[in-house]
Amino acid sequence: MRSGRTEPSGRFRTTRRGRRAAAGAAALAVAGSLFAAAQPAGADSTDKQDRGRTVDVQLLSFNDFHGNLEPPQGSSGEVAELQPDGSKETVKAGGVEYLATSLRDARKGNRYSVTAAAGDLVGASPLISGLFHDEPTVEAMNGLGLDVAGVGNHEFDEGIAELRRLQDGGNHPEDGGYQEGRTYEGADFPYLAANVTDEKTGKPALDPVYVWEKKDVKIGFIGVTLEATPDIVSAEGVKGLKFHDEIETIDKYAKQLRRQGVESIVALVHEGGYPAASAGGAYNFDCDTPGPGAGISGPVAEIAKGTTASVDAFVTGHTHQPYACTIPDPDGNPRSVTSASSFGRLYTDTTLTYDLRTGDIVRTATKVPNAENHVVDREQRRARDMTSLVKEWNALAAPIAAKPVGYVSGDILRKGTESPLGDLIADAQLAHAKTLDDSARVALMNPGGIRADITHAAAGDEGDGVVTYGEGFTVQPFSNTVNLTSLTGEQLLQVLREQVSGANEAAPKVLQPSAGLTYTLDFTKSGADRIVADSVRLDGQPLDPAATYRVAVNSFLAGGGDGFPTLADGTDPLVGGDDLAALEGYLTANSSADKPLAPPAADRITVIGQP
Repeated sequence: MRSGRTEPSGRFRTTRRGRRAAAGAAALAVAGSLFAAAQPAGADSTDKQDRGRTVDVQLLSFNDFHGNLEPPQGSSGEVAELQPDGSKETVKAGGVEYLATSLRDARKGNRYSVTAAAGDLVGASPLISGLFHDEPTVEAMNGLGLDVAGVGNHEFDEGIAELRRLQDGGNHPEDGGYQEGRTYEGADFPYLAANVTDEKTGKPALDPVYVWEKKDVKIGFIGVTLEATPDIVSAEGVKGLKFHDEIETIDKYAKQLRRQGVESIVALVHEGGYPAASAGGAYNFDCDTPGPGAGISGPVAEIAKGTTASVDAFVTGHTHQPYACTIPDPDGNPRSVTSASSFGRLYTDTTLTYDLRTGDIVRTATKVPNAENHVVDREQRRARDMTSLVKEWNALAAPIAAKPVGYVSGDILRKGTESPLGDLIADAQLAHAKTLDDSARVALMNPGGIRADITHAAAGDEGDGVVTYGEGFTVQPFSNTVNLTSLTGEQLLQVLREQVSGANEAAPKVLQPSAGLTYTLDFTKSGADRIVADSVRLDGQPLDPAATYRVAVNSFLAGGGDGFPTLADGTDPLVGGDDLAALEGYLTANSSADKPLAPPAADRITVIGQP
């Protein structure tokens, strides 16, 4: 097996399913790294002179799968589709059984087809995958034919050693093999992390690049995650690692790839953009037609503008947005920048025109790789092997997943600046905190830690209104603890300001408040001024800047995560129990089959304007 670490070795991966034959592939050593050139089984033997000077290479891609093997529920399992008359329809989408079918059907008739992903395949996963340290998802990715993946921030949730295990194989050091005689065999695809290095040695923590090769076609892939990964992953998860600038890293490895004779280059970038509001969230909006709905904004737009013209296409992720756009490179030629939303609801099909004489992608001011997003709809047939995989892992998870923990009278959703589900989780964490310290006054929950809705009619057999442990795990899969810290009133006000200023000014992260905390958030203003200071009340009383308040947050926020450094300045820290256990306990204590819990009103924050 090829190591997930960068070592001066002449080895490369030959998959256990034989999906990539090792036919004549030599390792390309670049900066002490292994460039594994793999020729897929069934490589065409037609002489290139008989095919003309160019051939079309199909690049299939997706991102931010997050272990969603089963069709996601609620809004997480829907996409908006723009209709010819300008209206929008909601389409149910996602689930690995359908994703596998979509990709396999898309490959038919394409002589050259490569499949890539742009990070966060695992992490923040539903119970069927997360309970087993995401081994089921890696097995599914092997089965649906993934060739290469960049890392995302969530690949580091359990640290670099666990990520290397997912790559290389071997049973979990604590939980074992889950079934008697079972050994986890690892990924059939390489994970790329070009901008992640070992803090002590300075060497790449994983392979930086991969070269896909079939007959006369060679395409190099460079994988990077966002430089700010340490700001959004627990300190333990990124311990011993350094994360570097995305543009500088891609430029460096693009130059080295070209020195090795690889001219066609794709960047897998786990950083994303945001379509204009006028796109209305539709996956199939026209990104390049001039007008108010054109283009994307955000970090990846700047990365795409600044990265060397040697890179021919960008596959991106992280923001969970759908787009298939072109952005000019530094030479003024357009190149594709795509993202396929999240949770396996979409995939992108990009056509790369490959020049057999130069080995490069044909890209001029008038010709650009053609990219289009497609829905993974649930009307198509299911892939039988994926159905078997899901059933197998569900059977192992069932004794834990099916346990009822509460009852609800309606859907409790996570959408909105303030959401009903966010308020519910904050209330649950405050209730748990009070069992540790009855002086606890307020709880704050980061919206990024809420991964799914609680739906009234869930996808199991438990009956309407029942909330199972499995559903709760899908909502809060991070295994954070509920922590208490002491903040002055002035510090608490500063935390509220950090929602919409500093690192969070461009893309606000509005913390979900427990009952008793109220204030006005005015998006017609800018920066910290969006928090109307004299509107902040706790249990009906204005904040006293000099008073001390006990505040409950999860362990990720307690370390200053998500751009909230003031939370890390708190005093008298106290570590409580698991955040999922807090939600489970709250639901059990406050609901029953006869008296289900109603969705909170989400009326604690008065919002003026639009974020």
